[in-house]
Amino acid sequence: MNSDLPVVCLGEALIDRLGPPGGDPAIDGPLDDRLGGAPANVACGLARLGTSVAFLGRLGADAIGDRFATLFLQRGVDVDSVQWDAQRPSRIVLVRRSADGERQFRGFAGDEGLGFADQALASVELPKQARWLLTGTLPLAAHASADSLRGAVAQSKARGIALAVDVNWRPTFWDSAARPDAGPSQQAIELIRPLLEQAALIKLAREEAIWLFGSTDPRAICTQLPQEPDVVVTDGAEPVRWWMDGASGTQPAFHPPQVVDTTGAGDAFTAGLLHRWSASPAERVRFASACGALVCAGAGGIDPQPTEAQVEAFLGGVS
Repeated sequence: MNSDLPVVCLGEALIDRLGPPGGDPAIDGPLDDRLGGAPANVACGLARLGTSVAFLGRLGADAIGDRFATLFLQRGVDVDSVQWDAQRPSRIVLVRRSADGERQFRGFAGDEGLGFADQALASVELPKQARWLLTGTLPLAAHASADSLRGAVAQSKARGIALAVDVNWRPTFWDSAARPDAGPSQQAIELIRPLLEQAALIKLAREEAIWLFGSTDPRAICTQLPQEPDVVVTDGAEPVRWWMDGASGTQPAFHPPQVVDTTGAGDAFTAGLLHRWSASPAERVRFASACGALVCAGAGGIDPQPTEAQVEAFLGGVS
């Protein structure tokens, strides 16, 4: 394990319930349940690559929680700070896939009236050795988890732990009736903005950059924030744009041999980026882009994650 860059991933661990390509997971089969959730995906991706990592989140004391406990043990993810909820279930997200593997989040399953375990995340304590705190914006969509996230961010600031934020906007988490392609409301932006104003690294998809900053230029986004963070903007199969260490660049997207499912590609990218943080910005992004491409060749966001050797082999075969 790489003890030089320990990372804490805070947020949701859940089930992505994948419907058949072109079908509706609420009514059509066969269904494919995959362990997921962006922070859990990043934690597992980092561990697979060889970076020491802890997951900090809340799961139901149920079969899904048991599956995650087994997965984290197998991957070598530290789970000392995982919380277990005896009343609320682990979340199931319904994922609708198009014929070409693109997906939309279309609601949830499993709620018995009290909400989901991840929404009830209690106060957390960051490990003393942490160098990075990686999180997204979804904990801000529920009061309890939002308070816990803010407490963790305050700890990171006091201890000099760098904050990495992958925006990961998912309208369904904020409003179950929202269209899958809806942007953030003004209220959501007001909750998200303080988090972005404390980040050392921000990763956004192109549409998130437009919604939150009115620009897809990473340098322009950087200058809109008081701390002037490193910024990476992804755009599916289009080139990645970045501003890091006072320099800018682009990285063409890599194409895997086949695209089965794009779920988790962005999370694999984030894992690759943090894993290679000691390298030059261009090398970080190239490695991260390969991680994202390789995940698309399999179903779900965790099972297809590559090892470092697999990424290097893939990069050795592309120009």
